[in-house]
Amino acid sequence: MEFKGTHHIAIIGHNLKKTLDFYVTKLGFEIVAQHQRAAKNDVKVDLQKNGLMLEVFIKPDAPARLTYPKGEACGLRHLAFAVSNVDETVAQLNKVGIQTEPVRKDDYTHDKMTFFFDPDGLPLEIHE
Repeated sequence: MEFKGTHHIAIIGHNLKKTLDFYVTKLGFEIVAQHQRAAKNDVKVDLQKNGLMLEVFIKPDAPARLTYPKGEACGLRHLAFAVSNVDETVAQLNKVGIQTEPVRKDDYTHDKMTFFFDPDGLPLEIHE
């Protein structure tokens, strides 16, 4: 069985404007395609940056994330982005108004890392 890499990651948001402001304006993803899907009562937006593809589904009636801010449930725990320098990335995130948790080292790899959250509370990690 061959897996060549990750094709895309799908996430669900509630508010198109807030979600696009976060991922496009602040994080620098590019909109590749956008489709209104009336039969599913959602909007599907394909975003891309540096070979990473996100499928964002805007579903105003989707239940809120159960795990924010504490607790966990089965399913995707978080999305981690590889970066060259965590401290520089934190400074860039803070400059565009995104707050991060304090930088720390992974307990096992000892790599620098930290978390921040998208507008719907999805935990996002940056990892050196």
